[in-house]
Amino acid sequence: MSRGRAFADTIERMPDTPSPSRDAALHIMLCCGARPNFMKIASLLRAFRASPRVQTRLVHTGQHFDDNMSRRFFDDLQLPLPDVNLGCTDPGHAGQTADIMQRFEPIVESVRPDWLVVVGDVTSTLACALVAAKLAVPIAHVEAGLRSFDRSMPEEINRLLTDRLSDLLFVTEPAGMKNLAHEGIPADRCHLVGDTMADTLLANLPRARLSDVCRRLGVADGPYVVATIHRPANVDNAESLAQIARGIGRVARTWPVLFPVHPRTRRRLEEFGVDRDLATSPGVRCVEPLGYLDFLCLLSSAALVMTDSGGIQEETTILGVPCLTLRETTERPYTLQDGSNRLVKPLEDAIAAAFEDVRRSPRAARLSNPLADGRAGERIARIIVEISQAGLSKQ
Repeated sequence: MSRGRAFADTIERMPDTPSPSRDAALHIMLCCGARPNFMKIASLLRAFRASPRVQTRLVHTGQHFDDNMSRRFFDDLQLPLPDVNLGCTDPGHAGQTADIMQRFEPIVESVRPDWLVVVGDVTSTLACALVAAKLAVPIAHVEAGLRSFDRSMPEEINRLLTDRLSDLLFVTEPAGMKNLAHEGIPADRCHLVGDTMADTLLANLPRARLSDVCRRLGVADGPYVVATIHRPANVDNAESLAQIARGIGRVARTWPVLFPVHPRTRRRLEEFGVDRDLATSPGVRCVEPLGYLDFLCLLSSAALVMTDSGGIQEETTILGVPCLTLRETTERPYTLQDGSNRLVKPLEDAIAAAFEDVRRSPRAARLSNPLADGRAGERIARIIVEISQAGLSKQ
């Protein structure tokens, strides 16, 4: 049986599997659902599974179900197959949240884990946290405390509510600790541990650099730009998306632009007729979403990245690659501090002007961040185990 088929076969099989053995001291359920989650969950799984006293269960909600957005990442990251795939595919915020909650609740009730670990800020993060909170299962939120202070972003709502529900909050950067303190969350629940996405990047960068993706896409011999756009504020409005497309087209007059197109973005490009503008722009190459290793290789060798993704801002900062974030706010302010990342209004002229600034500037210096040391997952696992053991000793 192929791995792809086995991945699909995990749907709904958790209720039929036996409950975890109570010989293990600690039972951790980890939830993921969307492409950004998979990179964050990888180092956590490794860290927890290194302990013989911890048993883990991996639940995939199915929020990202496309092979390019899901199964391929499991393959590239050498993640084990999920213990269960809920198979949720409703595209709407409300419908997807409700669908995940309804499917996830019986899983939690049947297993009763000691901890639910959720990562990031996607719909799956909040939906799974809500279920656990109502069933009195302790919640650990990885990547807590990030704030864009823009509540028009669905992710900002997810972050705020998940942090309020969580018993342990694991923070990637000092600004996150300040945000949580300002919101009145007790300091003993908040831990500055670093970024599990950095763990995954550093662990996989040597393998990624073996990829031939630059040769396959025809950019091995010169500077090129990588563009990714998917946020509703940028792609769900025809004029906004057209402005970004024209900006990409102007950049591509100088350097080729590789544009892995998110499924949501592709639908909007076609709906608004903007795909025709991109198709006729010399130098713009629209491609299908790439696997983790190919995309990391592409990022690491790029002359510039243009994105509206939070995670890519971090990855480019770690790699020392200049990044233009096509948004007016960021929940990752540390990426702005050393000049590797820059906020740019998603307007044609602003994009073109920012590109010219980067083209005249040297490549950004790689960030020296002691918390991007590849060991955030180990720190998180150790804290959860120690707190759990301390709690058991008091009973």
